[in-house]
Amino acid sequence: MRIGLFATCLGDTLFPEAVRSTAVLLARLGHDVVFPPEQTCCGQMHVNTGYQREPLPLVRGFAEQFGDASIEAVVMPSGSCAGSVRHQHGIVAERYGDAALRAGVAGVQAKTYELSEFLVDVLGVTEVGAYFPHRVTYHPTCHSLRMLRVGEKPLRLLRAVDGIDLVELPEADACCGFGGTFAVKNADTSTAMLQDKLGNVAATGAEVCTAGDSSCLMHIGGGLSRLRSGTRTLHLAQILASTRSTPYVMQTDQLSEAAR
Repeated sequence: MRIGLFATCLGDTLFPEAVRSTAVLLARLGHDVVFPPEQTCCGQMHVNTGYQREPLPLVRGFAEQFGDASIEAVVMPSGSCAGSVRHQHGIVAERYGDAALRAGVAGVQAKTYELSEFLVDVLGVTEVGAYFPHRVTYHPTCHSLRMLRVGEKPLRLLRAVDGIDLVELPEADACCGFGGTFAVKNADTSTAMLQDKLGNVAATGAEVCTAGDSSCLMHIGGGLSRLRSGTRTLHLAQILASTRSTPYVMQTDQLSEAAR
């Protein structure tokens, strides 16, 4: 299958390893991964903040970059960005676009997936040859859980990882408090929600807290580093890309170091 990889803004600027791991994983499974070089932001932050007309050029650009008929699927290591493409792009195109844009958006929406749902629903795999001998807990991000409804798919993938010690996160479905600009506009509430999440992560004794969105991991990871908890955050794609022959080497995350 020829797969178009969407990096996302956060992946491109702060967490390129999550994007790189997604490409490595998909290629290892036998697929042709292409990276449209002119891709930009999906426009999620604009829509979420109430600026629905402003991301029109971004929506148009996404449809153009990934609308190529040779690209059979569009995959991204982000539930929030996948949710934006599948749900928000249509709203923007319908309200502010023309017929051509609406058709282009609809075509791309139909083949856009978050990584875990693509692996399980489209490729039909849960065992991807991963090896990760560490104690791990999983945080289901709000967009993946409530908008995309990926459900148990990430957990099914993690349970099949060789060597992993997967432990359940208490109150897993509670929001971590990030929510993009929510964390800025409602800092006190966001911080209180984060403290609850950090307490639940600590209760697992996990070496790693993983999720399908780098944004939530950035928020949780910042809190964990300030507590000097010793627990690291790692994107789901990085765990799934790790194998016995090329294992992920646990090291202090540079972002966590900067936050200390």
